[in-house]
Amino acid sequence: MNTSSTLHFPIDEIPEAGQWLTVAPGVQWLRMPLPFALDHINLWILDDGDSVTLVDTGFGLPDIQALWAAALDRLDKPVGRIIVTHYHPDHLGLAEWLSQRTGAPISMTQGEFLMGHALWHQLPGFSTEDMLAQFRRHGLDATRLGALEKRGNRYRSGVPSLPDRYNRLIHGDRIAIGGHDWQVIVGYGHAPEHAALWCPTRDLLISGDMLLPRISTNVSVFAATPHDDPLRRFLESIHHFNDLPERTLVLPSHGRPFQGIRARVSQLVTHHAERCDELLAACQEPRTAAQLLETLFPRELDTHQVMFAMGEAIAHLNYLAQGRDLREVDDGDDVVRFISTALPKH
Repeated sequence: MNTSSTLHFPIDEIPEAGQWLTVAPGVQWLRMPLPFALDHINLWILDDGDSVTLVDTGFGLPDIQALWAAALDRLDKPVGRIIVTHYHPDHLGLAEWLSQRTGAPISMTQGEFLMGHALWHQLPGFSTEDMLAQFRRHGLDATRLGALEKRGNRYRSGVPSLPDRYNRLIHGDRIAIGGHDWQVIVGYGHAPEHAALWCPTRDLLISGDMLLPRISTNVSVFAATPHDDPLRRFLESIHHFNDLPERTLVLPSHGRPFQGIRARVSQLVTHHAERCDELLAACQEPRTAAQLLETLFPRELDTHQVMFAMGEAIAHLNYLAQGRDLREVDDGDDVVRFISTALPKH
């Protein structure tokens, strides 16, 4: 989707891997690599007087640990606090390692702490086995199921260790950093309790993955909650960002810092509405989520992308089903199919 005519990108320079640059007084943009098609994550270093606060930590690989070790050596202040926006490996991955190395406590919401442990420990409803059963029920073929099974618990590969204690963040909390209050804004849909950080005195929003300038945030359904409607909660959550000033500089986890919150929210709402229209058109006959992957993602998907694509397809289908635009069809084969409610019932 083209954003160049509606979003403003005031910072032309992009930091090299493991390097940072200043985006506002006392706010450093640190960029770390990712081993995926989405090849980077933005992390943030906030000056807090005698120390610094880190926001998000990067994927848990030795090469990224080495980049962090060099970055910590270059910092002229100790790390006093680590804030994690949500449980995904590129955000939580090195939090415990950094905490052990620096002595800094970790702050995050309860939902993200518990979700990380659920996936790491393969609790019921969050295990690879349960995910495969969910995708099989939504029509995914044996070849792609086999590839996902072979990967195993990939969460642990990106999060080598997890904290066993944390400082809990709650929506509306105000965190004093560098003489300014940063307000916690909890959003839903992409993660259980994703924490964005808003500084009203500086017109800065660390949006995490809730508001990205170039790509749409993944919204998926877990096996533990097969009829969940995370897309509705995601759309409701980003709508609240419209209440922030338009001059706000958004610091996203992927892509470049930008201005134009209302335009971006509108683009994302339109994007998901268009996806829903495409699904409705494709469901004139009963269709599984797997059959609809090409409708939503008309390109070759690797195994990592198939996992996210299936979760997102199910999320959109659940959204339409709960809005009564689609209904489930039971053909007695334990496979979930959806059909438009505008058609006569079979």
